[in-house]
Amino acid sequence: MSSLIRCPPERILRPLMKSYLAGGAVKNTHGSSSHGFANLIPNRVSSKRFYRAAVCTEFGKPLEIEKRESEEELSSGEVRVQVSASGINFGDLLMMLGQYQVKVPPPFTPGSEFAGTVLEVAEDVKDLKPGTRVAGRMLGAFSEEIIGTSDGMWEIPDSMSFEEAASFVFSYGTAFMGLKKRANLQAGETVLVTAAAGATGLAAVDLASHVFESSTVIGACGSEEKCELIKQRGAHHAINYKKEEIKSSVMNISPHGADVIFEAVGGKIFKECLRSIAWEGRLLVVGFASGEIPKIPANHLLVKNASAVGLYWGAYAMQDSHTFDWSIQECMRHYKAGKINPYYSATFSLDRINDAFQFIKDRKSTGKVVITMR
Repeated sequence: MSSLIRCPPERILRPLMKSYLAGGAVKNTHGSSSHGFANLIPNRVSSKRFYRAAVCTEFGKPLEIEKRESEEELSSGEVRVQVSASGINFGDLLMMLGQYQVKVPPPFTPGSEFAGTVLEVAEDVKDLKPGTRVAGRMLGAFSEEIIGTSDGMWEIPDSMSFEEAASFVFSYGTAFMGLKKRANLQAGETVLVTAAAGATGLAAVDLASHVFESSTVIGACGSEEKCELIKQRGAHHAINYKKEEIKSSVMNISPHGADVIFEAVGGKIFKECLRSIAWEGRLLVVGFASGEIPKIPANHLLVKNASAVGLYWGAYAMQDSHTFDWSIQECMRHYKAGKINPYYSATFSLDRINDAFQFIKDRKSTGKVVITMR
């Protein structure tokens, strides 16, 4: 057994995570495992190469930076990528706490969004080649090297920095799917975006203003500084919901109310937004950043002929992969046309990844926070 290398939990869980993320399997070599997964995979590495990865060794504990040996030769459909930047998403924090929908046993490398350069492709991969710059979506992104399948990666233009690319796929894919497919946003309509200074909120503001050409884009957030930011990024009006009441503010701006509401906070904010909806308006249920899942008073929907529409972008990867890919490709097309511009507020080196998470917990971040590998 001494000739065999250890196998990390995420490799054992590859079929599950491939189905869940539809971004392909991810292989990161990790150290010793206390879960009985060691010594299962033959060592086929002819020349040793190493990389660093941030490892969750215990739920709720700071990540540890560890040196790892590169994996063996690629399997069918796989691509090896040198990661340059990784974006932090809320799901990463939940996974590190053991509270995500799919619980991965430690030790594992978290992270789900990355950008980098293709190092190597399997013989049957035709759409990517070494040297191609890509953005990707898969488990294990807080690492200098990652292996996944090509259907979980998208080529990025030379004009897009790795930091921008690591801020792009999740936020813009979610916002585009919500505004275009779920809410059927039309030019000239009024849009209200809550949590507008967050990564997905800013993407929604950007798309509504610069792609869908909404006549009025209203952003709502929790500070004057954030209000200034969202106006710089395309919002026509900003509401500080720490100081202002949403319904009266919306009605002062748009007397008929908001045609589409992109709502990611929940709780009291959700209720105020629902009271602000226009006749035949559509309220997108995007998330519950407040931690409070609201109950929807159906009578409000009835009297306004309005709709409450769920938005779970990641589920399209499992249920309708064509539409999922379409949401990303369309956003990439608009980026190339110069219409949209992803935003990140801070970068941290891999060695400071725990500082990055604290920065987010302290509510200092706007847009995306990015981890840089090199």
